[in-house]
Amino acid sequence: MYFIRCTLSEKPIIYAFLILLESMKKLLIPILWLFVSVLSQAQTDLSYYLPAGVQYNPAIPTPQSVLGHEVGEWHVTHDKLVYYMIALDKASDRVSLQITGYTHEARPLLLLTITTPKNHQNIEALRTQHLQLGDAAKSSSLDIKNMPAVFYLGCSIHGNEASGANAGLVMAYHLAAAQGAEIEKYLENTVILFDPSFNPDGLQRFSAWVNSRKSKVISTDPNDTEHNEAWPGGRFNHYWFDLNRDWLVAQNPESQARAKQFQAWRPNVLTDHHEQGTNATFFFMPGVPSRVNPITPEKNQELTRKMGEYHAKALDEIGSLYFTQEGYDDFYYGKGSTFPDAQGSIGILFEQASSRGHAQESVNGVLRFPFTIRNHFVTMLSSLKAINEMREELLNFQRDFFKNASAEAAKDPVKAYIFGSKDKARVFHFAEMALRQKVDVYKINSNQTINGKTFDATSSYMIPMNQTQYKLIRGMFDKQVKFKDSIFYDISSWTLPLAFGLDYEEVKASPALGEKLTEVTMPQGKLMGTGDYAYVFEPYGYYTHRALYRLLDRKVRVKVSNEIFYAGGKRFERGSVMIPVDNQTLAPDQISVLIKEITEQDAIDVYAVGTGLDYKGVSLGSSSFYVLEKPTIAMLVDGGVSPTDAGEIWHLLDTRFQIPVTLLPTSVFNSADLEKYTTIIFPEGSYQGISESGKEKLKSWVQAGGVLIGFERALSWFTANGFGKFEVKKEEEKKDAAKPRSYADINEDFGARATSGSIFEADADLTHPIMYGYTNSKVPLFKGNNIFIQKATGAYSNPLTYGNNPLLSGYITKSNLEKLKNSSVLGTTSMGQGRVIGFSENMAFRAFWFGTNRMLLNSIFLGPMISSQASR
Repeated sequence: MYFIRCTLSEKPIIYAFLILLESMKKLLIPILWLFVSVLSQAQTDLSYYLPAGVQYNPAIPTPQSVLGHEVGEWHVTHDKLVYYMIALDKASDRVSLQITGYTHEARPLLLLTITTPKNHQNIEALRTQHLQLGDAAKSSSLDIKNMPAVFYLGCSIHGNEASGANAGLVMAYHLAAAQGAEIEKYLENTVILFDPSFNPDGLQRFSAWVNSRKSKVISTDPNDTEHNEAWPGGRFNHYWFDLNRDWLVAQNPESQARAKQFQAWRPNVLTDHHEQGTNATFFFMPGVPSRVNPITPEKNQELTRKMGEYHAKALDEIGSLYFTQEGYDDFYYGKGSTFPDAQGSIGILFEQASSRGHAQESVNGVLRFPFTIRNHFVTMLSSLKAINEMREELLNFQRDFFKNASAEAAKDPVKAYIFGSKDKARVFHFAEMALRQKVDVYKINSNQTINGKTFDATSSYMIPMNQTQYKLIRGMFDKQVKFKDSIFYDISSWTLPLAFGLDYEEVKASPALGEKLTEVTMPQGKLMGTGDYAYVFEPYGYYTHRALYRLLDRKVRVKVSNEIFYAGGKRFERGSVMIPVDNQTLAPDQISVLIKEITEQDAIDVYAVGTGLDYKGVSLGSSSFYVLEKPTIAMLVDGGVSPTDAGEIWHLLDTRFQIPVTLLPTSVFNSADLEKYTTIIFPEGSYQGISESGKEKLKSWVQAGGVLIGFERALSWFTANGFGKFEVKKEEEKKDAAKPRSYADINEDFGARATSGSIFEADADLTHPIMYGYTNSKVPLFKGNNIFIQKATGAYSNPLTYGNNPLLSGYITKSNLEKLKNSSVLGTTSMGQGRVIGFSENMAFRAFWFGTNRMLLNSIFLGPMISSQASR
C-alpha cells in the first residue's frame, strides 16, 4: 500500500506513477524470491562446520585457499583433494604425508600421519611399541598409561558417497590448524592415520558427474540428472569392484595399500565414513546385535556402544537425527567396519543420508550437501574425543584381545591348517593373500598325507594357529552353518581355501614346521625333456588360458586333447595341451621362446616330447585333439547389467589373463556388427534393452558358430528368448502360505529368504570340456542368489549339479535348500554351429573365488568343441 499526499491537479500523474509502481512490484517479487533462494543456496564457509571458540593457525591454508571454492560448494575432485593434502603437509609440522600406492587409473593413494611434532620425531618407536600389544609374551610390560592410541580415519570407499571425503577436508584442516589445550592433548595422546579417499577413481568419476550437472539455482528434484548417475556410477573403482568388500582378501591395489598400512600399525579404532539412502538420517555402530560374527569378542561391542554415546551427544548438539543397532551388521570380515574386529581393533561404520549431488528433496526436508558433510565431521571429532577419553581402555582391550587369542589357540583342537594343490599358482596367491594380512605361513619339510590327501612339499604350506592373527585365521578358514540371525548385510560365508579351490586339512597334532615365509614369489614352471616333435602340458595350472592366448595370438597352432594320452612316460588327462613343432607359422626356435615365457610367467611345467606314438592312450596325431581358435570376446555392459559382475569378468580377463575384451553397451549391441566376435558374454542382468532385431541378430550369430555365455538372471532371458532351456524350479505351493503372521515381521521374513552368499558343493563330470583341468569331482561353489535351475533330461547334459547334501558353509532357508538339491549349475545348448553355455552362479566372484574361474575360461576357449549331444 502506498501513501502519497498530492493536489487535485497532480492526481493524473500520481495515478500513472502508481500504476507503474504496481507493475514493477509484480516483477520485483519473483526477483526477490529468486534472490532469497540464491541466498539460501549460497556457499557455506568453514564456520558452518568448525566448533565454536577454537582459534586456528593463520599460517595453515584453508581448503578454500587451495581448492578455489568453499567445502560443500562443489564436490571436491580427487586431484584437488590431493593438492590440499600436499599443502597441509608443507605447512604443518603436525602432518606427514606418504603415497602408499596407486589406483588402477594411476591416482595416488594418500595416508597422512597426524600427531604432535614430538611424536613425529619418535614415530617409528611408537609404531613398534604399539605392535607389541599383539605379542602376548611382551605386552604385559608395556606402559599403557603413556602410550598414544592409534586412530585410522578413512573416507568414502564408495566414490559416490562423497560427504565423507569432503568432511575429511575440514577434519584435516582442523587437525593441522586448531590451537589450544584440547587439540594439543588429543594429538599428544593419538597417532591419527588419515586416508582422505579410500576410492580415488570412484570419487573422481562421481564428482565429475555432479559438478558438470550442477545448476546455479540448484535443483533439488530427485529426477534431475545430477542425482541420477550413468552406469556404472561412482560407487566402484576402475574395474567396478565394491572396495568395501575387499579388505580381507585385498585383490585390488587400493585394498592392498590399505591393508599394508593397517597391518603396519594395527590401530585401536578404524572409522569408515559412508552414505546411505536420501530418505534416511545418520547411522553409527553398533549394528544389529544378533548379527555379530561369533569370532568377535563381546567386549568389542561393549566399547562400540560406549563410543556411540559420544556420537549421539555430538549429533544431539547440532540437532541431527540418527539411529543405531539396526539395518547394518558386523559379520563379514571383508568389510571395513568389521575387518578390524578380528584383530583387536574397533571398527566403526558411519552412514549419512546422501544428497547424491548438491541438494535433494527428502522425507526429512531438503537435504543439502554441506549438512551431510557437517554430520560426518562432527562424528570424526566425536571419535577423536572418545578415543582420547577411552585411550587406556582401548589399549588394554587390544592387549587383552591378543592374550585371550593366544589362550584360545592353545586350547583349540586344530593346531594348524595345511593347504596345497597341483596348481602352484593358486597356492601362491593364497599364501600371498595370507602374508598380506601378517599371517605366518610356513613351508613343510616333506610330503604329508592327512585324511587321505597328500600334500606335496614343493606346492604346499602350513599355517599354525598359535600366532598373533589366530582370530583372523579363523575368519579365513572357519565354516559355519548355524546362526543367531537369518539376515545378513553381506555374505554369510567366505571360507577362503574353498574359494581358492585348494586342498586343505585341519592338523590336530602339533605341526612340524619348515622354513617361515618372509615373502612369496610367483612360482616358475620347468621345461622337461629334449624332444623336438611337440610340446605338451597339463591343464591344471591357473594360468593355462593365459598361455593358450599367448600362443594363439602369435598364430601358433594349439590342440587340446579330448582323451587321455601318454607322452615321455607320463599320463596326460583330458584337456591337456599339445603344440606340434612342425608345420607352424613360426620357426621352432621362435616357438621355444614362447614355451620359455610360459614356464617362466605362467607357472606351467612343459614337456618336450620326441614322438607322437602312444599305445596306452591316443597318439598325438589323433582326431581326438581339437584345434583351438583364438577367441575374440565381447561382454555386454550398461543398462540392466550388474556392474560388479561385469567388472569381475573384465578384471579377470584383462589383468590376470591379458585377454582383450570389448565392453559392449546394450544400447550399442542392437546396431553392432557381431561377426568379429567368437564369444559374447552376458553377465548377471535383466537385458530389457535388447531389441527384437538385436535378438534375431544374436540368434543368427550363434547359429553361425558363436559361443554365448550367460550368468544368473541372464539364463531367464536366454530361456524366454529362445536361446536354450534353463528352466527355473517352480515354487512349491505351501499349505501354510496363508498362515497369519505379525505385520511387524514382514521385513525379517522376506529378508531371511535371501541367499546372500553361501558355499555349496557340486558334483562335476570331469570328462566334460568345461570341467577340464579340475582334479576333484567335488567342486565348492559360491551362491548369492535364489536361482535354482532344473536338471536337463539328456544323459550328457548335466556336467555340474548339486547333490542331496550340498551345503558346506553359510545360511540358506530350508525351503531354498530343498530347491537347491539336485539342481543344475551348468548347462549347454546347441544352436546350429554355435553353443549357448549357462551358469546359475557367478564364476568370478569378487576376484578371490579363484576356484571357479577355470569354468568361464574353458567356456571361452573350449565351448565350440562341446558335443551337440550334450545339449539341454
